[in-house]
Amino acid sequence: MWIMVSWKLKYSVLYLMKYTEKFSARKSDTSTIKEAIDAMIDSYKLRPKFDQNKLINAWESMMGKPIARRTEKMFIKEKVLFVKLNSPPLRQELTVSKSKVLAIIHKEFSKELVMDVLFY
Repeated sequence: MWIMVSWKLKYSVLYLMKYTEKFSARKSDTSTIKEAIDAMIDSYKLRPKFDQNKLINAWESMMGKPIARRTEKMFIKEKVLFVKLNSPPLRQELTVSKSKVLAIIHKEFSKELVMDVLFY
């Protein structure tokens, strides 16, 4: 009896393993959702606009909350990031340290995305 039960158990475990391998193994022509979305963004040539929006949304995490709170408006035009600030002293300080701001942006994103930053 014990031999019969263990044989059935062994057979059912082997069957289950083959069944899950058959249906859960990824085929070579399939891709992940991330890969499919990236391919779609690239095929429709939306990558630059997508990266620009990612940069604008990541402004607070890159520059910190005090600067993000004083930022009123941001947009990118012809590889220049325009940042409208409501604090003149902060605007002057960031204008002086423009190279540091560009270094932070280039560290997170590609260098082709933004070539210059203007604070107004």
